[in-house]
Amino acid sequence: MKIPQKHYRELYTLFASIHNPEEAEKFLEDMLTPKELDSLAERWQLIQELDSGLPQRDIAEKLHLSISKITRGSRALQYGKGGFRMLLDRLKK
Repeated sequence: MKIPQKHYRELYTLFASIHNPEEAEKFLEDMLTPKELDSLAERWQLIQELDSGLPQRDIAEKLHLSISKITRGSRALQYGKGGFRMLLDRLKK
C-alpha cells in the first residue's frame, strides 16, 4: 500500500512542532516500538562516531554492529540530503 504524501507532510510538521526533549520522548515512545526506538538511537550513535573520525571497523567493534550497518550510515552521512550534518552541526553549537 502506497502511503499518500499528505501523511508524510503531517509527520514532518509534527516533528517540527516538538518544543523540548520531554515532548519528543513522549511522542517517540508512543509512535515507535522499543526496538524501533533502539534502532534509531543506535543509528544516531554510529553517525556521531563516524563524524568524530573513528574508523568504521573501530566503530563496528565498539558498538557491536556489522560493518555493513556502519557503511550504510557512512553513505547516508556523506551522500544523504544533509539532515545528519545539519543536526550534528546544531549539537556542536
